[in-house]
Amino acid sequence: MKVTIIGTGYVGLVTGACLADVGNEVFCVDVNAERIRTLNKGEVPLYEPGLNEIIERNRCAGRLIFSTDIEASVLHGEIQIIAVGTPPDEDGSADLQYVLEAARNIGRYMCGFTVVVDKSTVPVGTADRVATVLREQLAARDVICKFSVVSNPEFLKEGAAVDDFTRPHRIVIGSRANDDGERAKDLMRLLYKPFNRNHERTLYMNVGSAEFTKYAANAMLATRISFMNEMANLAESVGADIESVRRGIGADPRIGYSFLYAGVGYGGSCFPKDVIALIKTAREHSNPARILEAVQTANERQRGVLLGKIIKKIRRRFDGACVRALGTRVQTQYR
Repeated sequence: MKVTIIGTGYVGLVTGACLADVGNEVFCVDVNAERIRTLNKGEVPLYEPGLNEIIERNRCAGRLIFSTDIEASVLHGEIQIIAVGTPPDEDGSADLQYVLEAARNIGRYMCGFTVVVDKSTVPVGTADRVATVLREQLAARDVICKFSVVSNPEFLKEGAAVDDFTRPHRIVIGSRANDDGERAKDLMRLLYKPFNRNHERTLYMNVGSAEFTKYAANAMLATRISFMNEMANLAESVGADIESVRRGIGADPRIGYSFLYAGVGYGGSCFPKDVIALIKTAREHSNPARILEAVQTANERQRGVLLGKIIKKIRRRFDGACVRALGTRVQTQYR
């Protein structure tokens, strides 16, 4: 199959490389010319175990192309996978400018039935906005061309992304309940067939459900982290050992051990922005997500817990105005 990946960041590179490795002809496009030059020199601008070897193998075999040529990328792939960033906007919602610009570029050049896949993390309703942009571009060209927008969120962990993609726990496909949607679903089923050899892992649903699944999954994991941090703080106050508690509750198969380690809170490029974006969506629909609001508050407060412990340690060894001043500032900030 001929596949285009729009965006050569973390998700785009892993997706493109793994799809090429099972025999697809993959065209990766990016507006960042320096990144494309780097990739064409055989250098990978991020580290992920096994990724370099897969990229080099498929680049040399001619199955993996890196380019800035947008028109060529659209004409190449019957499946166009959008894997660009969705950073938080000023109000906390997901900034979709890069997703919608990718859709505009597809609409400017598409000339046959095309499956447009949202792999970026996007809020419910994004597929409708992408479809609107595609129709606008086709109308501007006075061209009639069928397409279907599919939601296919990624579930990749840093440090295990290649394994997550090639041996997934689940593959989520959201499509329309019409003829074009069924056609798109068939193409997506064929695309992911090599990753379903031993067990069918694909979950089919409507587009909105697929978009929501990604946010709900990250929100659940963030909730477990904040919950465990609050338990750790309380355990310290009552004289309990949180590691023993973790083993005790994690042994329950309904709970499990994942994301039950106490620490300084969640961070990274996904959890903070996705939790905030989901809170924003809930407010927009007059259905406040009180648990997630508490999760976010607990996570922000947790940063001060570690700082407080550090200052307490310092105070035991030193005594001075600067240490007292620092302690007062931290306590005020995270009270």
